[in-house]
Amino acid sequence: MKRLCIVLFLLTLYQTVNAQRAVVRGDFADPSVIKVGDTYYSAATSSNWAPAFPLMKSKDLRNWEQIGAIFPDLTTWADYYYWAPELNYDNGKVYVYYTAHKKGGNLCVGVASADRPEGPYKDHGPLVCEAAGSIDGFPMRDEQGKLHLIWKEDGNSIGKPTPIWIQPMNEERTALTGEKKELFRNDAPWEANLVEGVAVVKNNGYFFAIYAAAGCCGPGCTYATGVARAKNLLGPWEKFASNPILTAEGDWMCPGHGTAVTHNGKNYLMYHAYDKASNKYTGRQALIRGFEFTPDNWLRFTNEYITPADTRTAYTVSDRFDKPELDVQWSWSVFNKPSVQIGNGQLGIKLKNEREVFIARKIDSPAHETTVEIIPARAALAGVGLIGDDQNLIYAAATQDSIQVAMLKKGVSSSLGKFPLAAKGKRVFLKMLVKNNTAISFQYSLNGKTFISLNIPATDISYLPPWDRAVRAGIIAKGRAGDEATVEGFVFQSK
Repeated sequence: MKRLCIVLFLLTLYQTVNAQRAVVRGDFADPSVIKVGDTYYSAATSSNWAPAFPLMKSKDLRNWEQIGAIFPDLTTWADYYYWAPELNYDNGKVYVYYTAHKKGGNLCVGVASADRPEGPYKDHGPLVCEAAGSIDGFPMRDEQGKLHLIWKEDGNSIGKPTPIWIQPMNEERTALTGEKKELFRNDAPWEANLVEGVAVVKNNGYFFAIYAAAGCCGPGCTYATGVARAKNLLGPWEKFASNPILTAEGDWMCPGHGTAVTHNGKNYLMYHAYDKASNKYTGRQALIRGFEFTPDNWLRFTNEYITPADTRTAYTVSDRFDKPELDVQWSWSVFNKPSVQIGNGQLGIKLKNEREVFIARKIDSPAHETTVEIIPARAALAGVGLIGDDQNLIYAAATQDSIQVAMLKKGVSSSLGKFPLAAKGKRVFLKMLVKNNTAISFQYSLNGKTFISLNIPATDISYLPPWDRAVRAGIIAKGRAGDEATVEGFVFQSK
């Protein structure tokens, strides 16, 4: 029995040590990756968060640092759903093929370019906008070196199939030329209502399309990854008979939509998946897994993972607002950009209307604490909150004479409690505590050390995450147009 216990312990330890871990934790869906010089760069979906498309860099694929965003300011032609930025390095120039919703229209694939991966990026506008929507652009040269764009027609949004199209593109990347041609579509049972997120690689005379299929998002997701091959880029394409080749495994579920990259002579795919424990609350996180080509000219995944050097789940991040600009960790709604001013160790938020306005950061675990230090105003509320989007959030915010706890669900506001406060000329610390993804509570303090609980009714916050995103922790302000809120500190602790 003792020997059996030791064996089981060692097996558990081995599985824990060798478990696959996210290289970019928290919401980082549809990741793409390129190598320029000795540095890797990656960008991902931001959806309805701005700035659009967070941009990361790494020397080894293990340790990633956010350096900014592809679009610090949104493009002039698109309003929301900034999805799937596909980075591409070609002839000394960097391109990003991205999806966004055209103002007054539908989803389109656009393109931008830069002289260096860090930017700045010049937007060239949309390349293709089909009636059903066009998403997930990927550039590829054919066997003669001619440049093409591959994309998905978003037929599933109107109950129709999702053909993967290809069409020649000019070398300036400003327009498609010639005629489009279908490569393949969702016609296998496992693919269900869609195929998407195609990434193409070449080996031994074949083009290989690594693609995602089925339901992408949320706790009921069914996403998985398949592969197809062709001798010529325009086809005919043959799907692997034993698809899917990558499905739920270990701590991760619904893997898909990535980009291939080489590192130290080996092939890897950077893609996203949900952590089974935190799922929609932390969103789709970035993983990197090895793959190899088989003797019979197919592609299979290996059990080699790239693992981050820092695997700690507990950490603390703070912001004292002592820099001239907002830190890159912050994001906000594409529909309501906050008017902020930073100076003298303070963040000032000037309200433009009566809507809640916020800046927020990613979360990456089921348990976390967030503390916001404010100088309470006479009228404007300022505090801490957990945010799904503009229409779905929960927060505790204070003025000089009261603390209000409120929730917004599908745009409808309701009060969870109002608590008297005597804080004129003082600082107020508001703390939000989250356990097991959905158990939320709030506290306050006038000295930052002794916190008092705000007794609110048990609240179901499972509604918070949008279908394609995660929740974020952040700073919230609310009041009337012209009011100002002042924040002096922010501390986020992942547990």
